[in-house]
Amino acid sequence: MKKQINGVAPPLTVLIGHDADRSEVAVPEAMKDAIRPDPEVVVRAQRRQFTAEYKKRILAEADSAHEPGTIGALLRREGLYSSHLTHWRQQRDLGLAQHRRGPKPKHDPLSEEVRKLRQQNDRLTQRLARAELIIDVQKKVLTLLGISLATVDRSTTTRTAYDRCRAVRPGVEAGRRL
Repeated sequence: MKKQINGVAPPLTVLIGHDADRSEVAVPEAMKDAIRPDPEVVVRAQRRQFTAEYKKRILAEADSAHEPGTIGALLRREGLYSSHLTHWRQQRDLGLAQHRRGPKPKHDPLSEEVRKLRQQNDRLTQRLARAELIIDVQKKVLTLLGISLATVDRSTTTRTAYDRCRAVRPGVEAGRRL
Protein backbone atom coordinates (compact mmCIF):
# COMPACT_ATOMS: atom_id res chain seq x y z
CA MET A 1 0.00 0.00 0.00
CA LYS A 2 1.33 3.43 -0.97
CA LYS A 3 1.58 6.00 1.75
CA GLN A 4 1.57 9.02 -0.58
CA ILE A 5 0.45 9.59 -4.14
CA ASN A 6 2.13 12.55 -5.85
CA GLY A 7 3.02 13.97 -2.43
CA VAL A 8 -0.58 13.72 -1.17
CA ALA A 9 -1.76 11.20 1.43
CA PRO A 10 -4.60 8.90 0.27
CA PRO A 11 -8.06 9.58 1.72
CA LEU A 12 -8.75 7.96 5.08
CA THR A 13 -11.08 4.96 4.90
CA VAL A 14 -12.83 3.46 7.90
CA LEU A 15 -13.23 -0.28 7.97
CA ILE A 16 -16.20 -1.89 9.66
CA GLY A 17 -15.36 -5.26 11.17
CA HIS A 18 -17.68 -8.28 11.28
CA ASP A 19 -17.61 -8.50 15.07
CA ALA A 20 -18.56 -4.83 15.63
CA ASP A 21 -22.06 -3.72 16.48
CA ARG A 22 -23.91 -1.61 13.98
CA SER A 23 -23.17 1.65 15.83
CA GLU A 24 -19.51 0.90 16.42
CA VAL A 25 -16.75 1.27 13.90
CA ALA A 26 -13.76 -1.06 14.07
CA VAL A 27 -10.54 0.82 13.34
CA PRO A 28 -7.25 -1.05 13.04
CA GLU A 29 -4.60 -0.08 15.61
CA ALA A 30 -2.31 1.30 12.90
CA MET A 31 -5.01 3.75 11.76
CA LYS A 32 -5.76 5.11 15.24
CA ASP A 33 -2.63 7.31 15.13
CA ALA A 34 -3.70 8.73 11.76
CA ILE A 35 -7.16 9.64 13.07
CA ARG A 36 -5.98 11.22 16.31
CA PRO A 37 -5.71 15.03 15.97
CA ASP A 38 -2.29 16.67 16.15
CA PRO A 39 -1.81 18.07 19.70
CA GLU A 40 0.66 20.73 18.55
CA VAL A 41 -0.81 24.23 18.54
CA VAL A 42 0.04 26.21 15.44
CA VAL A 43 0.95 29.82 16.15
CA ARG A 44 -1.06 32.32 14.13
CA ALA A 45 0.99 34.47 11.83
CA GLN A 46 1.33 38.01 13.07
CA ARG A 47 1.82 41.06 10.90
CA ARG A 48 5.26 42.57 11.23
CA GLN A 49 5.44 46.15 12.44
CA PHE A 50 8.42 48.32 11.64
CA THR A 51 9.37 51.45 13.57
CA ALA A 52 10.00 54.74 11.82
CA GLU A 53 13.67 54.64 12.82
CA TYR A 54 14.09 51.18 11.28
CA LYS A 55 12.42 52.33 8.06
CA LYS A 56 14.66 55.40 7.87
CA ARG A 57 17.78 53.29 8.46
CA ILE A 58 16.86 50.76 5.74
CA LEU A 59 15.94 53.52 3.28
CA ALA A 60 19.26 55.27 3.96
CA GLU A 61 21.13 52.00 3.29
CA ALA A 62 19.13 51.37 0.12
CA ASP A 63 19.67 54.93 -1.14
CA SER A 64 23.41 54.72 -0.50
CA ALA A 65 23.72 51.40 -2.41
CA HIS A 66 25.24 52.09 -5.83
CA GLU A 67 26.57 48.69 -6.89
CA PRO A 68 24.30 46.17 -8.63
CA GLY A 69 22.85 43.55 -6.30
CA THR A 70 23.46 45.53 -3.11
CA ILE A 71 19.80 46.34 -2.60
CA GLY A 72 18.84 42.71 -3.22
CA ALA A 73 21.38 41.58 -0.63
CA LEU A 74 20.01 44.14 1.84
CA LEU A 75 16.45 42.92 1.29
CA ARG A 76 17.46 39.25 1.72
CA ARG A 77 19.46 40.03 4.85
CA GLU A 78 16.56 41.94 6.45
CA GLY A 79 13.83 39.63 5.15
CA LEU A 80 12.05 42.42 3.29
CA TYR A 81 10.42 42.84 -0.10
CA SER A 82 11.04 45.55 -2.67
CA SER A 83 7.45 46.70 -2.15
CA HIS A 84 8.42 47.59 1.42
CA LEU A 85 10.98 50.05 0.06
CA THR A 86 8.47 51.53 -2.36
CA HIS A 87 5.83 51.95 0.33
CA TRP A 88 8.32 53.35 2.85
CA ARG A 89 9.63 55.88 0.31
CA GLN A 90 6.08 57.12 -0.19
CA GLN A 91 5.65 57.37 3.57
CA ARG A 92 8.97 59.21 3.85
CA ASP A 93 7.79 61.75 1.28
CA LEU A 94 4.67 62.28 3.39
CA GLY A 95 6.69 62.49 6.61
CA LEU A 96 6.63 58.88 7.90
CA ALA A 97 3.57 59.74 9.94
CA GLN A 98 2.09 56.93 11.98
CA HIS A 99 -1.57 56.31 11.23
CA ARG A 100 -4.09 54.25 13.10
CA ARG A 101 -5.07 50.97 11.53
CA GLY A 102 -8.64 49.83 11.30
CA PRO A 103 -11.85 51.59 10.40
CA LYS A 104 -11.90 55.34 10.38
CA PRO A 105 -14.04 57.08 12.99
CA LYS A 106 -17.59 57.63 11.81
CA HIS A 107 -17.88 60.96 13.62
CA ASP A 108 -15.52 63.65 12.41
CA PRO A 109 -15.09 66.29 15.14
CA LEU A 110 -14.94 69.11 12.60
CA SER A 111 -17.96 67.98 10.60
CA GLU A 112 -20.40 69.20 13.26
CA GLU A 113 -18.81 72.65 13.31
CA VAL A 114 -18.76 72.78 9.50
CA ARG A 115 -22.44 71.82 9.41
CA LYS A 116 -23.38 74.57 11.90
CA LEU A 117 -21.35 77.17 10.02
CA ARG A 118 -22.99 76.20 6.73
CA GLN A 119 -26.46 76.51 8.31
CA GLN A 120 -25.54 79.92 9.71
CA ASN A 121 -24.17 80.99 6.33
CA ASP A 122 -27.40 79.89 4.59
CA ARG A 123 -29.51 81.75 7.17
CA LEU A 124 -27.48 84.94 6.78
CA THR A 125 -27.59 84.68 2.99
CA GLN A 126 -31.39 84.48 3.13
CA ARG A 127 -31.55 87.48 5.48
CA LEU A 128 -29.27 89.45 3.16
CA ALA A 129 -31.46 88.63 0.16
CA ARG A 130 -34.54 89.79 2.11
CA ALA A 131 -32.81 93.02 3.18
CA GLU A 132 -31.74 93.77 -0.41
CA LEU A 133 -35.30 93.19 -1.58
CA ILE A 134 -36.63 95.59 1.08
CA ILE A 135 -34.07 98.22 0.10
CA ASP A 136 -35.03 97.88 -3.57
CA VAL A 137 -38.72 98.32 -2.67
CA GLN A 138 -37.89 101.39 -0.55
CA LYS A 139 -35.95 102.92 -3.45
CA LYS A 140 -38.88 102.35 -5.80
CA VAL A 141 -41.30 103.92 -3.31
CA LEU A 142 -39.05 106.98 -3.02
CA THR A 143 -38.90 107.35 -6.80
CA LEU A 144 -42.70 106.98 -7.05
CA LEU A 145 -43.16 109.70 -4.43
CA GLY A 146 -40.70 111.94 -6.24
CA ILE A 147 -38.20 112.08 -3.41
CA SER A 148 -34.55 111.72 -4.40
CA LEU A 149 -32.08 110.00 -2.16
CA ALA A 150 -29.81 113.07 -2.16
CA THR A 151 -32.41 115.20 -0.35
CA VAL A 152 -32.79 112.71 2.48
CA ASP A 153 -30.01 113.32 4.99
CA ARG A 154 -29.37 112.62 8.64
CA SER A 155 -30.40 116.07 9.84
CA THR A 156 -34.01 115.65 8.73
CA THR A 157 -34.40 112.09 9.94
CA THR A 158 -35.02 111.03 13.49
CA ARG A 159 -32.12 110.16 15.70
CA THR A 160 -30.92 106.59 15.48
CA ALA A 161 -30.23 104.33 18.43
CA TYR A 162 -26.53 104.84 17.83
CA ASP A 163 -26.91 108.60 18.04
CA ARG A 164 -28.96 108.29 21.24
CA CYS A 165 -26.26 106.17 22.86
CA ARG A 166 -23.62 108.71 22.01
CA ALA A 167 -25.57 111.62 23.45
CA VAL A 168 -24.32 113.14 26.67
CA ARG A 169 -26.70 113.27 29.59
CA PRO A 170 -27.42 116.74 30.90
CA GLY A 171 -25.45 117.66 33.97
CA VAL A 172 -22.80 114.96 33.35
CA GLU A 173 -19.34 115.76 32.12
CA ALA A 174 -18.70 115.29 28.43
CA GLY A 175 -16.34 112.35 28.90
CA ARG A 176 -19.05 110.02 30.20
CA ARG A 177 -21.61 108.56 27.87
CA LEU A 178 -24.70 106.50 28.33
